[in-house]
Amino acid sequence: MDLRRLRYFVAVAEELHFGRAAARLHMSQPPLSRRIRELEDELGCRLLQRSAQGVRLTEAGAVLLGEARELLDAAERARERVRQTSRRRTIVVGTVAGAGLEFGPRAAAAFRRTHPDAEVRLREVDIGDPTAGLRSGRVDVALTRLPFDTTGLAVRLLETEPLVAAVPADDPLARRPSVRVGDLLGRPWMRLPEEADAAWRRYWLGEAGRGEVGSGGAVERSAGTGSGPVVRTVPECLHAIVWQGAVGILPAGADRRHRTEGVAFVPLAGYPPSRVVLAWQSAVPDPAVLAFVEAVGATTAPDTAGLP
Repeated sequence: MDLRRLRYFVAVAEELHFGRAAARLHMSQPPLSRRIRELEDELGCRLLQRSAQGVRLTEAGAVLLGEARELLDAAERARERVRQTSRRRTIVVGTVAGAGLEFGPRAAAAFRRTHPDAEVRLREVDIGDPTAGLRSGRVDVALTRLPFDTTGLAVRLLETEPLVAAVPADDPLARRPSVRVGDLLGRPWMRLPEEADAAWRRYWLGEAGRGEVGSGGAVERSAGTGSGPVVRTVPECLHAIVWQGAVGILPAGADRRHRTEGVAFVPLAGYPPSRVVLAWQSAVPDPAVLAFVEAVGATTAPDTAGLP
């Protein structure tokens, strides 16, 4: 199995749609379909079920998805180690859930003006790791969101972003001007992997709003303790809403970046906003990383709110 085919398969498996996967990979759909068929022929089994209703993973496909992610991560780590041995410095920036996408390009351009010999590479990770690979050494700096365990990390707050409730378009809540976390009780809530950071999981499962009262009068409790599906990427969140009737909360930017038929984004009231931050290892400050942090800070209007 070559890495390119695995990368193609992961894109289709995460999007569950050949057209969107092809757009994500910057290629046309026919060659993508051929590469997936070649991979299935090589393995001697079907990885995807194709129908008029869409694309779904087979049991074999679900197994391969986990293995492929690990293989691609290992290959990426190997590439980064090799690159670090060269004289040209590469700053690898990890990002989670669209954090910093609006000002990232401006920051990268500002950094290149002061460090023309350096290269900036963006690495997007799934929503199960709020450090974007920082603790595992896969990235030098993370554009991410609080809250999560920041022990051993330096953190700089960049901005705050309101949240939206992501619900099926035919849900009665979709017609409201806003909702509260308490209004989502009783619906299947998307869950994060058990191994995810505890504070991160509590926030995205609606526990930061505990103690509020929903518009229906129900006392707030942990909304995300239902039987909803486990998700690792924003596309998986959207598919869970469309296919399984799940609900959850996402950054407000999802309404622009991930507008999808069958999904409604409703402003979330009475809940702490998402805090977009830069994070980096504090033990041994890297001058190039600190220069990148300053470049990002120069292109944003830092929020004055304190950090936890």
